[in-house]
Amino acid sequence: MTPEKQLSIIIPSYNEQDNIHRTFHRIHTVLQEKGIPFEIIFVDDGSKDATYLRIQELSSKYPEAKGISFSRNFGKESAIFAGLEAASGACCLIMDCDLQHPPAVIPDMYRLWEEGYEVVEGVKSSRGKENPFHTLCAKSFYHIISKATGIDMSKASDFKLLDRKAVEALLILPERTPFFRALSSWVGFKTATLPFEVEERTIGTSKWSVWSLTKYAIRNITSFSGAPMQLVTLLGWIMFGALIILGIQSLYRYFSGTAQEGFTTVILLQLLIGSALMISLGIIGHYISRIYDEIKARPRYIISKRCGC
Repeated sequence: MTPEKQLSIIIPSYNEQDNIHRTFHRIHTVLQEKGIPFEIIFVDDGSKDATYLRIQELSSKYPEAKGISFSRNFGKESAIFAGLEAASGACCLIMDCDLQHPPAVIPDMYRLWEEGYEVVEGVKSSRGKENPFHTLCAKSFYHIISKATGIDMSKASDFKLLDRKAVEALLILPERTPFFRALSSWVGFKTATLPFEVEERTIGTSKWSVWSLTKYAIRNITSFSGAPMQLVTLLGWIMFGALIILGIQSLYRYFSGTAQEGFTTVILLQLLIGSALMISLGIIGHYISRIYDEIKARPRYIISKRCGC
């Protein structure tokens, strides 16, 4: 049975040994002061440090602290869904372990849920002190994914509270590589937004490199939308338009007697067509590889250890 008012907090954790105790106690203090019943589920995503050992230490002292450890690194999305499957609360909240999602906002999100909202989404009022290049890339990614999906994700984050109905709707989705931020909006339900200021990370460093963010963006855009496939059609029409323009130009020069010898036009056409074909094949190949991964139907994650749950 799901406890009627319990809040389950799911915290994906990768190499966060220095943040586990700090994060737990910050949340514990805030929720105890507000009298909100809760459990905190840390999901160790195959960390190389003592992250799971710190989780076990908490679990042995506090009944609210629970932990799951993966057999290897499966990624943040898998950690989120593992936590949702293990959660027993009437509502679930996802947040980062580095405390950039402020615990002080949690009671406000919980109150909105008590008022009848089934999805409460934390919306960034600012991105904090972030690298300008990172900010540009993030804005570009969310602009593309918003256009591709028809869902405004310009200020989206994983900081969300979901009613049990929304959680169950997410868990029945069969995708092997789900995109939580988009899917949690796609499922619908009565939604409220709550602005928050991103706190500065004071311990440790971000696990997201430019390369990992690029892979994350490509994987999630292609997992949630077929829009990139339409790029193949667009490139075809561009090639057709270039063919008409160059054809008219060539015929004009031929009949006006100004045609020049050489293969410049032919070479340019070959480069243009060749690049378009390779881009198209790359997009199609990526989708085929995604289909292959889905057909294999391997589990999203493998749990090696549990504590408290």
